[in-house]
Amino acid sequence: MLELNDEFWDWLSPEWFTYGTLSSYEWVYPLVLYALPAIPLLLLLKSILRRNTRNKLDLALFEGRHTWQWSTLLRFVPRIVFMLFIMLVLVALARPQRVNEQIELTSEGIDIVLVLDVSGSMELQDFLPNRLEAAKEVAKNFIKGRVQDRIGMVVFAGDAYSLAPLTTDYTLLQESINSIGFKMIPNDGTAIGSALAVAINRLRDSNAKSQVVILISDGENTAGSLDPELAAQLAYAYGIKLYTIGIGKDGQVPYDVDASGKTLFVETQMDETSLRRIAEIGQGTFFRADSKSTLQEIFRNINKLEKTDVSEKRFRDTRDYYQVYLKWALLLLLLWLFLKNTFLANVLED
Repeated sequence: MLELNDEFWDWLSPEWFTYGTLSSYEWVYPLVLYALPAIPLLLLLKSILRRNTRNKLDLALFEGRHTWQWSTLLRFVPRIVFMLFIMLVLVALARPQRVNEQIELTSEGIDIVLVLDVSGSMELQDFLPNRLEAAKEVAKNFIKGRVQDRIGMVVFAGDAYSLAPLTTDYTLLQESINSIGFKMIPNDGTAIGSALAVAINRLRDSNAKSQVVILISDGENTAGSLDPELAAQLAYAYGIKLYTIGIGKDGQVPYDVDASGKTLFVETQMDETSLRRIAEIGQGTFFRADSKSTLQEIFRNINKLEKTDVSEKRFRDTRDYYQVYLKWALLLLLLWLFLKNTFLANVLED
């Protein structure tokens, strides 16, 4: 595609009339282009209507049969040139442009740390294929919906580790979540207090307008050296909001199949008291998820509660190209005026 620059003769390039160049334009007055097919039709109609009213000049002919000469087609050249002149004027009137638009998004981002339980109980299959995989999928969808928020990742079982630092590299976060699996932390158990401590350590120096921890677990604190309520008080002191999600159903829950293909069940009962108390101290909310759809709805609600205000700035660089087609039109007009004074013109019609 050609660009109009300072070279005086660039407008003479035939590439201005290629399909690729014409289709690259945005037309300010596109309705004008609908008049283009009418131009040759009007000139054809004019020729038909004037066919029987033309002035004729009788000439003496030699004896013999008169044969058609291809040179007689040359008398149509001025008409074609004039037709192209009008069509180019219409193209220029439609005002072809190219617009380079850039969008700049700015926001006061939120710092969020996702804290995910990877203990053995997350292998239970009341969520398909299991609790952990369901939580991972919903977490990835949550990340996709954020804009310019820094998000970190903490995983825990009997111990807690920071899996990903606070970052806006959402591709890295997706890959980190995909790498989460069972037995990645050898020491089994549920160290909720330790996990909160790791998350708080990530957020305590944050300058974001809001700092949030989202804890996903299916059990009560059974490991670690820090009491979860004490960790919640520490979060409150740093102004960090805590959302807790209790994942899993109560009662008989499938967890495996035996050698004969029979489903094995285990009795489970979630103790919500600790998770509720953590959220209460941390000025957040406790949610209970007993299905994947409920878990998805919980994350949608958190997404609304912790919404980032994004401002949008648009920069438009508009360049007009009608000058090119006006120059071509003037060139054809001069050519038409020249041809009208040559043997190609019909002097009886002028």
